[in-house]
Amino acid sequence: MKKIYSQNLLLFLKRFLLVFLFYQLCRVGFYFYNSHLLDTWSFKTFLGGVRFDLSALGYVNILFALLHLVPGNFQTQKGYQKFLYYSFFITNIIILCLNYVDYEYFKFIGRRSTYAFITASGMEQELPGLLKSYIVNYWWIPLFMFFSFILFWLLYRKINYKIIYSRFSFGGLFFALLLATVMLILGRGGFQPKPLRLVDAAQYGGLKNTALVLNTPFSVLKTAGKNEVLEDVHFFKDEELLTIFNPVQTFKYDSINNKNVVLLIVESFGRENMHRGLTPFMDSLALNSYFFENGFANGKVSIDAVPSAISSIPSLMNRTYITSSYALNDVYPLPKILNSNGYHTAFFHGAFNGSQNFDQYANVAGFKEYYGKNEYEGPEAFDGSWGIFDEEFMQFFSKRLDDFSKPFFATLFTISSHAPYTIPNKYKNKFPKGVADIHESIAYTDYSLKKFFETAKTKDWYNNTIFIITADHTSSEPQEEHWKTNVGKFRIPILFLTPGDESIPVKKVEKNFQQIDILPSLMDYLQITTQIISYGKSYKSENDFVVNYLDNIYNYEQGDYYLAFDGKNTMGLYNWKKDPELKTNLKNTEPEKVKEMESFLKAYIQSFNHRVKNNLLTVDK
Repeated sequence: MKKIYSQNLLLFLKRFLLVFLFYQLCRVGFYFYNSHLLDTWSFKTFLGGVRFDLSALGYVNILFALLHLVPGNFQTQKGYQKFLYYSFFITNIIILCLNYVDYEYFKFIGRRSTYAFITASGMEQELPGLLKSYIVNYWWIPLFMFFSFILFWLLYRKINYKIIYSRFSFGGLFFALLLATVMLILGRGGFQPKPLRLVDAAQYGGLKNTALVLNTPFSVLKTAGKNEVLEDVHFFKDEELLTIFNPVQTFKYDSINNKNVVLLIVESFGRENMHRGLTPFMDSLALNSYFFENGFANGKVSIDAVPSAISSIPSLMNRTYITSSYALNDVYPLPKILNSNGYHTAFFHGAFNGSQNFDQYANVAGFKEYYGKNEYEGPEAFDGSWGIFDEEFMQFFSKRLDDFSKPFFATLFTISSHAPYTIPNKYKNKFPKGVADIHESIAYTDYSLKKFFETAKTKDWYNNTIFIITADHTSSEPQEEHWKTNVGKFRIPILFLTPGDESIPVKKVEKNFQQIDILPSLMDYLQITTQIISYGKSYKSENDFVVNYLDNIYNYEQGDYYLAFDGKNTMGLYNWKKDPELKTNLKNTEPEKVKEMESFLKAYIQSFNHRVKNNLLTVDK
């Protein structure tokens, strides 16, 4: 019986390894075909490629592993073996050849193709013409596929199989299931908490070589069935579009203002929590800083806040940007900008490394260093489930800042006000519990912020630093009705604190301000000469808009007005400051205002969808 298992296993492994070899050949071809667009191929890149290839092959061949090893008399049937022989060959060669599509297409989009492209989602009618054009203009690509087909077949048919009598046994079934489990582990990329993701490719050679690390089958499998495809909309011609909204922003100064930058992103610290007795420290900061009374998040989950605040990319699709197929787009975020201007850059997140994909996005964004739970040094402060308590991690953060070369840009994302809302035992019954589960942890985080600033004030870098504090998103349990609207759901505190610098005064600012405004605002404050793509605006700008997205609705605030738009039609217009609960729809009574706001929002959506979908988020593209 053991001979039967070993015979069948050997057959499967030979076929599997042959496909694996062809994946490597495809990657070599991809590298030489696009070497002018890639960095040098390193051993680390090779290892990453192997991991992603095994992942794709694991998913594709789980069923074939079972079919090769499940015991039974049918294994001796010539018809069954022919079925297995041809189905394995046809399935794997077709999926393998997806790699060749990106030999040429990579030049246009700078990343591997996704399920949406391969299936031509949204372009069904144009598909015949596009396919014909592709074959005519890039005839050598189908030729590569053809030669791969022939070579694979010639080698594949040399793998002989000797039929041995087989009968059902529970031992044989267990062996088959064990192999399928191994294939599943390969598919998910190992035993780590989360399966292998597109963005993980960045750790094996940097952003420029992510397409080399990845393979197209993996990219297609990971995006199959995902509602993340941005639709190309054409509300305006290109020339008219730029007159309504142009994301290209130019900053020109004679000299740079070398201030340190500390960006604090506070978990779930929605605007609705302030002035309720829960946040005395944040309440005091609001009175002693440049405080945006009408601050807004650009997303509803933590993972949206980082690209919004760091890269000025709002969350305007159903799938979060970091985990979408667009996560590896070329961007020019704050870390890269400040790196090129002599800054030391670092990202801090007290949770387990890998949580929320922040470590990978920090790498993509260009942060020189990442500090998570693994890098924490200090008193024992594990919260039992999530990571390091805010107070201790913020003190660790402060100590690390002491060691950084100046100027520095450091971002810290807190964790303690995240479910399950655990606070240290020593502070039980110290903070008000409020009326929602989150409130006690909000009060604890506010206290942790206070302790951090007490420490920071003793540092020599404090008076030469701009502190920016924002929440990632609102809390999940608002009490009053006006916090439950599509306006209130996004309102968060945002403030600038500039000790020793009166160029930004202490005042309450009524202008609408959002997370994606942070990047262009820093360009103006730091006086950096550059040109960027940003969907936000500087704090010095006269513009007064905010755009976010929830449940397929675009939410657009312009001054006192709020417009709800479903992508094609306006659903409502409200004066959200006079009518905070959005009870009076002004759509029919103020048609000119609807037309004005709808025009801007359509241009904004058209620009965003086109640039994100086509990897055009840098000025040089």
